[in-house]
Amino acid sequence: MAQEEQMKQTSNIEPRTSNIELPSDVGSLGVWRFLWRILDFAVAGIFIYAGALKAIDPVQFASDIDNYKILPWPISVALAFYLPWLEIFCALGLVFRFLYRGALSILSASIVVFTLATIAAKVRGLDITCGCFGHASQHWSFPAHLATNLTILVALLALFFVYARKRGIGQQ
Repeated sequence: MAQEEQMKQTSNIEPRTSNIELPSDVGSLGVWRFLWRILDFAVAGIFIYAGALKAIDPVQFASDIDNYKILPWPISVALAFYLPWLEIFCALGLVFRFLYRGALSILSASIVVFTLATIAAKVRGLDITCGCFGHASQHWSFPAHLATNLTILVALLALFFVYARKRGIGQQ
């Protein structure tokens, strides 16, 4: 009986060991991949939020576009109905990795265009609200608008270059 007790207490099972050696940086690759996905989701969340606010009130967004005094009113209205949905679909492309490079390209181009339009309006002395985040961004200063747009652009470009490097795009 004492012998059976001793056998129950000492196990003959050895922990499994792997014969496969992993590179020392595999753990860090997983962390970086995770961090890049978080950035994907953060940027996508910004564009889904901004697009939804504009899609809810397209007439206000058309007025915000018209305040730039760059485009005629009918084009401002058309853009007000089209751009929010484009932003939302591109953001979903970032989340679901569907047409990823195209989504990054479109979102980057839209940020650049709106940043340049905001700078042009400021240079011409127009006091506008960009309409990016609905009424939440109404009282932002010009430097705050610029800093927000440039931060989003840097994040988009970082995602694009990481994607390109991973896919080998542009390498000979």
